[in-house]
Amino acid sequence: MSCALDIRDLSFTYPDGTEALHDLDLNVHRGECVGVVGRNGAGKTTLVMLLSGMLTKTAGRIRMNDIEMNRHSLANIRACTGYIFHSPDDQLFMPTVLEDVCFGPLAAGSTPDEVERTARAIMANLGIEHLAAKFPGHLSAGQKRLATLAGVLIMDPDLLVLDEPTGTLDPQARRHLLEILSGLSHTRLIVTHDLELVVELCSRVIVLDDGCKIADGSPADILGDETLMKKHGLEKPHILRHRHPH
Repeated sequence: MSCALDIRDLSFTYPDGTEALHDLDLNVHRGECVGVVGRNGAGKTTLVMLLSGMLTKTAGRIRMNDIEMNRHSLANIRACTGYIFHSPDDQLFMPTVLEDVCFGPLAAGSTPDEVERTARAIMANLGIEHLAAKFPGHLSAGQKRLATLAGVLIMDPDLLVLDEPTGTLDPQARRHLLEILSGLSHTRLIVTHDLELVVELCSRVIVLDDGCKIADGSPADILGDETLMKKHGLEKPHILRHRHPH
C-alpha cells in the first residue's frame, strides 16, 4: 500500500533552542484515517505547521502525495492537500460562505458557473446550503467548521490534515462533524486532543511526547493502555472504559 504521507527522521528546533520534534518517523497509507495525539507540548502543532509549510524542518524528510517537500514543491503539495486549521476564522475571510467555498477553485482559474454548482452541491452534502449568503463571522462554531471543510473539499485534495477539528464544538455539532468525516474517502491525518474521536473514527493512532513517537497502533490497544496513557500525560478515553471485552 502506497503512502500519502511519509515522514523520516523529522526534527525541528525553534530559534530559542526548544527541540519540538526529534527524529520522527510517521506514515499514513492512502485511504487511512490516522489520529495523532499527545499532551500539550508533545509536538502536535509543530507537526501541522511543518506539513503546511508554515515552518521549515531542521532535519529529515517529508513526502506528501509522492512529492518531497521543499520550497520548490510546496505549491504543488498544497494543491493536493487540504488543511483544516484549529481556528476556522483563520480560513474564512470572504463576505459570504458561498464566496469563501468558491475562492480556491476560482483563484486557480476554474469557470465561475461550474465552481458555484460544485460549491452548492458540497454545501448541500454537508447540510449548510442554507448558509450560502451568510457572513462567515456570524456562523456558529460548528457551521464555521463545516464551511471551512467545504472550502477544502471543493479543491478535491488527496490528503486531509485536520488540526483539532472538534475543539470548539458543542456535542451535537461534534457528532455531525464526526458523521461527515467518517463518510469521507480521503486519506485523513487528524491531530487532536479528542481521544473519543480517535476511537470512533481512526484505524490507527500515533502518540507523541517530547517530540518523539511513543506508540503507533490501533486506538483500542494504544489508548486503552492506561499505564501508557498516564505515563505520557493522557487519559484512557471513556468510550474504552465502558466497552465490554469480546
